[in-house]
Amino acid sequence: MARIPEAKSITTEDEYIHVRYRDPDQFDQIRTPDWADRTSDSVSEGSEVRMGKRDATDDWVVQSVLIQKNVGEQKAREQADEIIREIES
Repeated sequence: MARIPEAKSITTEDEYIHVRYRDPDQFDQIRTPDWADRTSDSVSEGSEVRMGKRDATDDWVVQSVLIQKNVGEQKAREQADEIIREIES
């Protein structure tokens, strides 16, 4: 089983709590695939997942998860951790 990274930072922006797992600068592409969005919505309605891809590989990994601000920071971190486990395990 792949090792799930720990959140590097948690910031509140506008209507989302942004849980960042990996530095966006380490990726050549970042996007939100439909399948990842469906997975995140099954855990936290209205959430978004930003997936990153490096040129050297075809693998996409979670760069960050955005959770609706109204859930609160602690719950947002728990939900983001659950989302990344669902996607990367």
